[in-house]
Amino acid sequence: MRTRIKKSIRMSLAFLCFNFIFASILAPFFIFWGPFQALKTVAIGSVFNSRHPQVVQLFLSQSEIDRILNLNNSPQTRVEKVIAQTKVTDTSPEITVEDIQGPSFRGKVMLIKDPKRVKLVVTRKLGAYGEKVSSMVKDLGAIAGINAGGFYDPDGKGNGAFPDGLTVQNGEVVHNNVGNRAVNIVGFDDQGTLISETMTANQLMEHHILQAVTFGPNLIIDGKPAILGDGGWGIAPRTGIGQRADGTVIFVVIDGRQPTWSLGATLRDLMNVFYNYGAVTAVNLDGGSSSVFVYKDLIMNRPCSVFGERYVPTAFIVTPKITSP
Repeated sequence: MRTRIKKSIRMSLAFLCFNFIFASILAPFFIFWGPFQALKTVAIGSVFNSRHPQVVQLFLSQSEIDRILNLNNSPQTRVEKVIAQTKVTDTSPEITVEDIQGPSFRGKVMLIKDPKRVKLVVTRKLGAYGEKVSSMVKDLGAIAGINAGGFYDPDGKGNGAFPDGLTVQNGEVVHNNVGNRAVNIVGFDDQGTLISETMTANQLMEHHILQAVTFGPNLIIDGKPAILGDGGWGIAPRTGIGQRADGTVIFVVIDGRQPTWSLGATLRDLMNVFYNYGAVTAVNLDGGSSSVFVYKDLIMNRPCSVFGERYVPTAFIVTPKITSP
């Protein structure tokens, strides 16, 4: 009798394993070659703009990928008011933290009145490994922090050791893997103005850039929406930075890839958040598993990775207010 039960259990497990493996093999074909255009668009946008675009390239040609990614890039400029400010987590004359909610996402917004309190932090082990944003915030005695620029992975370790593009800290270029090629930099000049423009390394000093990373795309330029359609990057966790005309800096972090909590946002969704908060300049930062919002030594959002915070090379932090003696 026991032998039969054991045999039955083994057969059941083997059947389940077979079906799981079979479904896993068929899933990409179903997504990329199936008839469901919306599912295909979201999957391609999310995967192709991640660190593993080759997954999509195994199933579709580059021309087909470009066609699908551009399906929603119509010249639409209307901005939807989809943001509901559901809860004020903390507020003071200098800093405000709010919960936000859209049709498919939840997130956090921080408003920092003094832009000169926002600084860029670079991992202390540049070229070896990155750091958690929470560690950067705590070690520097900062008030808050969000992840900043992206990173590349020449050794396949995925540890956030190398920031991608141009990285400027306190007026000094601390990392450059693009030579004098122009890239979209995101950061602050010596007047506390958020700059998001295409520059070369030589032009950084001409524009008095003090803190900057490389990322994009731009979401709002001179107070006007800059994203066409949904942006073509799919739905994912997002991080962004913006600034109002009065200098107030806006941090936004949106959770994603968690169906019971938050699916994520398109680039257009992220743009709408900044537009609704009155940004005149706003730009997308690194997202996905990197998206994290730290405030008073606590992780305030819900990072999508099962391993928790990701190790990243850079972060924008908010320093304590300097009081006069």
